[in-house]
Amino acid sequence: MSLIEYGQKGVYFVKYNKKTVRDVEVAGKKVLLRCDFNVPHDEKTGKILDDTRISASLPTIQYLLENGAAVILCSHFGRPKGVWKPEFSLSIAGEHLATLLGRPVPLTRDVVGEDTKARAAALRPGELLLIENLRFRPEEEKNDPEFSKELASLADLFVFDAFGASHRAHASTAGVTKLLPSVAGFLVERELEVMGNALENPRRPLVAILGGSKVSDKIGVIRNLLDIADTIIIGGGMSYTFQAARGGQVGSSLLEADRLDFAREMMDLAEKKGVCFLLPVDDMAASEFSPSAEPIPVDSLAIPEGLMGLDIGPKTIDLFCQALADAGTIIWNGPMGVFEFPAFSKGTFAIAKTMAESTAITIIGGGDSASAVEHMGFADTITHISTGGGASLEFLEGLALPGIVCLLDRE
Repeated sequence: MSLIEYGQKGVYFVKYNKKTVRDVEVAGKKVLLRCDFNVPHDEKTGKILDDTRISASLPTIQYLLENGAAVILCSHFGRPKGVWKPEFSLSIAGEHLATLLGRPVPLTRDVVGEDTKARAAALRPGELLLIENLRFRPEEEKNDPEFSKELASLADLFVFDAFGASHRAHASTAGVTKLLPSVAGFLVERELEVMGNALENPRRPLVAILGGSKVSDKIGVIRNLLDIADTIIIGGGMSYTFQAARGGQVGSSLLEADRLDFAREMMDLAEKKGVCFLLPVDDMAASEFSPSAEPIPVDSLAIPEGLMGLDIGPKTIDLFCQALADAGTIIWNGPMGVFEFPAFSKGTFAIAKTMAESTAITIIGGGDSASAVEHMGFADTITHISTGGGASLEFLEGLALPGIVCLLDRE
């Protein structure tokens, strides 16, 4: 079973010891492989903008095929909300996967309908098949038992390799595990190993960088990391709630007024626990939220009315990068500003570059941080880039992930 444990400084986390595809016989078996092909793409052209999640699934797919399994791939794509919509077809993911594998990836015409069942029944060892978007069926997100049975009836074994969907208890993540022997794929194994070690026994000092827009998205993560991190860096839109909690003026910057007490509590706790808690000292602001806006340097505690902070400033960049200089482990989740606007990308770029050049164990917790690192060309120099934004946050928060707790345990 999964164990609730406490690390070096009392941090709460869930320790997993799950069987993987290496621990079971796959030859001659039909394997239902849950992947995460929900990749960012251009809605007009269908071009995939970041194929990380697809390429990360290749080791498990190739292992199963090379070891004599018949592989039935399944995934969700976007949010069709239980309705068949052509723009949410898995065809573009399937075509891209075919290019990466160097072989055709047939796509079914339905979701566990007659076409899927017939093709799955005819599938032979060493062959593969891709089921159409699971979320075309409303039963998927409802974790409907009958839909789980339909999925399970296609295979002899279930392999879960969709870490990005592990925090959801859906039919294809949790439901089928009640009906089939279920183990982890290599992607999930890697996610749990790297992030688990960062919580359980990190190389110190451990520096956690948290950004993004909302404090409310990271309440549990901040609480949990206060018990393990040596330094916590706060940037991005969420920093303005902390600045306001200190009595600062944040102009028209993003502010969660209902989280001010929480922000004060976290800063007080950090002081009591001896955790260095760093906030921006200067920002780059603008009078409008626009890629053409002119950056205006401001003091982080004195942003004038009518201006909104959109990036950290040069003094803050120096402060944050100095804090990373001697780190043994760096965990980053959330950009430092609106990095999609070139004029306000300098803070996020500086953090990404510093991590890329660091000798520390570097972990990107998925989401926008992962997109930024990929876009800026630093991905190959990072120790681990998580494929799950929400899932990695819940893992760092110490929550049990429904799609993983149900997998078979190693003895």
